[in-house]
Amino acid sequence: MIKFGTSGWRAIMGEEFTFQNVRLVVQATANYLKKRFPGKRIAVVVNYDTRFLSDRFALEAAKVLSHNKIHVYLTDRDAPSQAQAYQIINRKAQGGINFTASFNPPEYNGLKFNTETGAPALPEETDKIEEEIRLLQKGYSFSPFYPKTEFIEKIDVQADYLDFIQKKIDFDLLRESKIRIAVDMLYGTSREYIDEILEENEVPVEEIHAYIDPYFGGITPSCTEENLGELKNLVKSKKCHLGIATDADGDRFGVVDDKGNFIIQNLILSLMLDYFVSKKNWRGGVARSVATTHLVDRIARKYNLPLYKTPVGFKFLSELFLQKKIIFGGEESACIAIKDHLPEKDGIFAGLLLAEMIADLGKTISEQINDLFREYGKRVGTQKNIPLDATKEKKMKTLVKSPPSRLDNKKVLNIETIDGIKLDLDDDDWFLLRFSGTEPLIRCYAESGSKKEAEKLMEFGMELIS
Repeated sequence: MIKFGTSGWRAIMGEEFTFQNVRLVVQATANYLKKRFPGKRIAVVVNYDTRFLSDRFALEAAKVLSHNKIHVYLTDRDAPSQAQAYQIINRKAQGGINFTASFNPPEYNGLKFNTETGAPALPEETDKIEEEIRLLQKGYSFSPFYPKTEFIEKIDVQADYLDFIQKKIDFDLLRESKIRIAVDMLYGTSREYIDEILEENEVPVEEIHAYIDPYFGGITPSCTEENLGELKNLVKSKKCHLGIATDADGDRFGVVDDKGNFIIQNLILSLMLDYFVSKKNWRGGVARSVATTHLVDRIARKYNLPLYKTPVGFKFLSELFLQKKIIFGGEESACIAIKDHLPEKDGIFAGLLLAEMIADLGKTISEQINDLFREYGKRVGTQKNIPLDATKEKKMKTLVKSPPSRLDNKKVLNIETIDGIKLDLDDDDWFLLRFSGTEPLIRCYAESGSKKEAEKLMEFGMELIS
């Protein structure tokens, strides 16, 4: 069954993710758009990442849309998701289809749908596309080999996006600080984006993996510590002040400090939020997903900022962004929403903002983290994944209905069930179990004031479904 998860529809190529199923989903999307915008000229931006066959899937989507007399803006090369989002807004298109499985392993591909706002579609929108899929599934076939070329226009999205970013980063400050940056593009779409804008602004940059490899060097194209060993070595060997990585579609980021240490994304989110409110005097709402550090809560409490909690999935942060309820939103999976930017994840912008922050404060990341912990207290998180099976799925559902009143001899103060089950404890400690929306896994999270305490919470929490 084709279903949209946390971030689009993802599946293994050759199994569920086939050309016939792609045609089916694209036709369903076309039907949805024609019902939503009756009698109007409809335009869709179609984009793709560097995965095996992504360009072919994109061309097939353009073909299907063209036979529906929908105007297609087809990117002329693989491009970051956020560059596509900018084009949706800039060209006033009614949506965007992006072929990417983001950070999933190389054997996966995926299709993400963005609305006319440039934001990822919410469940109520993808539910309607799924309904169109069900209506088509019994008898849909598509045979025309050639596209209707009068409905397809190839576009260059790089120049517009880089010009947009150019106005948002203080490159004069970066040059004057003499900061040296290492970037790892993980064989993805950020090549000739983040490296080019730094080079054009005469900021010293060292780069790796700036070429296409559908196997992603034998790793998953995810900005996790185990995948960034080469970036760590590059930072140390070239004496860089910062290492930035972006994932396959460029919307998530990873960070290595000047000593070659990987910095978890929760800390980067907290550093950024504190910088914006304490140094730039930003004021407004703040949002985080249920799986994100409660350092965000502590910063929001100090500055009396409204705090919003969302399920995992950037689409929920972007909805708050579009409603102008927040100045900042973050997810532990390296996603940020920033006021006056795009309603889409942007790992390139996040990395450049971090470089600007280091240049402005004149402090290394480790020094900034020490300041953060002195001000708000230390928070340490841990995460594990459990393969999903029928027994564990049943236990999870039972747990949501009958949650425990204590965990590790600590009283459960609050229970959140907007995404799985989260147990809030004293002193901002917490434990969370949730179904992954992208892989057949149960994701387990815990956070406390020390690594030992966090691991202890994890141990007790995982017993709930073991």
